[in-house]
Amino acid sequence: MRQIILDTETTGIDPREGHRLIEIGAVEMVNRRLTGNTYHQYINPERDIEAEAVDVHGITNEKVADEPVFAEVADEFWAFIQGAELVIHNAPFDVGFIDHELKMLNQARGEPRLGPVAEHCRILDTLRMARDKHPGQRNSLDALCKRYDIDNGHRVLHGALLDAEILADVYLGMTGGQTALTLDAQQAQSERQETHSAEGPDLRRLSLSPGQLRVQQPQSAEWQAHHDKLASIRDAAGQCQWDNLEGWPGATVGEDSA
Repeated sequence: MRQIILDTETTGIDPREGHRLIEIGAVEMVNRRLTGNTYHQYINPERDIEAEAVDVHGITNEKVADEPVFAEVADEFWAFIQGAELVIHNAPFDVGFIDHELKMLNQARGEPRLGPVAEHCRILDTLRMARDKHPGQRNSLDALCKRYDIDNGHRVLHGALLDAEILADVYLGMTGGQTALTLDAQQAQSERQETHSAEGPDLRRLSLSPGQLRVQQPQSAEWQAHHDKLASIRDAAGQCQWDNLEGWPGATVGEDSA
């Protein structure tokens, strides 16, 4: 499944009052793994940014004065998100601004039309998910980082791409704790492949007779911890990939005694 974790920054709170997008940041995830593909764009909103908004994200009128307007980046942005599931914290806010921009663009262009977002993308609101999962608690992005032990110490001001990257970690933590492949790991693997491409992989083969390799069976407490973890994944995500493995028997506690 292709998911786009997305965040925006704006000139103010309400697009119905004429406020506009000034930054879009998004990261791509396929089958719960970050691919390294991102979309990031500052936008000239063609209006002033409110002082209260600048205090939140630090983006000034001067910073975006020479950036393209939304109409110039709309097609590239739409191609990046179309057909994906969008994972957004407080989705009505971001989707409302995107749809507002698309509506104005369509009015100016005529056909072909882009949007609305909900007709072309699935939308998952992590704020709503967090409120269902943690009722009565603070569920801001900062609060969720603390709850799921995610380092956001580098986040002084809001920024769309940074917040999208942090939200990706939060989403994975909320839906079972599976971590994404890091770009460093991907780069290291690529470098190893380049290093050994000419002379073959650097492998060391072991010659073992049958029975030499000992298999250590898990203890009862380890089986219990394993099954508890699988249950928590099913509760959070609605499914668990372990259940789809061929030959997986759904073992019960105490298999080490068999």
